[in-house]
Amino acid sequence: MTTHTPHWLTVLNREVIACTRCPRLVVYREQIAREKRRAYRECEYWGKPVPGFGDPEARVLVMGLAPGAHGSNRTGRPFTGDASGKFMFPVLHETGFANQPNATDRNDGLRLKDLYITAAVRCAPPANKPTPQELANCAPFLDREIEGLRKVKVVVALGKIGFDAYLNYLKRRAVAHPFDKLRAGSSAKDAEGWGSPFRRQAHPFKHGASYRLPDGKVLLASYHPSNQNTQTGKLTRKMFVEIFKQAARLADE
Repeated sequence: MTTHTPHWLTVLNREVIACTRCPRLVVYREQIAREKRRAYRECEYWGKPVPGFGDPEARVLVMGLAPGAHGSNRTGRPFTGDASGKFMFPVLHETGFANQPNATDRNDGLRLKDLYITAAVRCAPPANKPTPQELANCAPFLDREIEGLRKVKVVVALGKIGFDAYLNYLKRRAVAHPFDKLRAGSSAKDAEGWGSPFRRQAHPFKHGASYRLPDGKVLLASYHPSNQNTQTGKLTRKMFVEIFKQAARLADE
């Protein structure tokens, strides 16, 4: 199960939790934590940026959107205490990535094996819609996290924002480290062109799509397990189980 948290991740998570880079998100997350939802009136809300969670030795990385206002903004752990988590964690348990099917709070005993969960944005955004600048402000945290999770082979993107967040990470990496892809076997033209409109169009978001990317990892796309998708049948449990069974197979390749 989850191993000891390495020093680099402890340092990163402390910086994430203390972040105040986005004034709009700071105001919103703290307002929600003060006002609360009636059902959680007796709860002490987290009300801060939410760090990633899971196995630092993971081969599968789950890329979400952002904390839910009354989910992880309340509990302080990704997908914990909201409808999306109630849909996802039973699936992770069934597919061998979690030791239990429920996630209610940070002390509920949940452990992840071979899987790590992060998000494009670490603070709850109004209407679940972060701005481009807010995504950019959070990107350095995401970059450091992905670089530190050295064993990741498969990235499961939940929704288009999470999907685009990983492609944008690769674009930033191509600019900062243009020779990495050459060592991985790509051409100089690939290294220069990654992230261009043409290349991005070659990786459209659609549920179940799988792309082997220039960094050698596989990007696997899924609809987000939001109420809007699960209650309308756009994303079924069977569809979601298959995504994580596929992720496990790809991690073993």
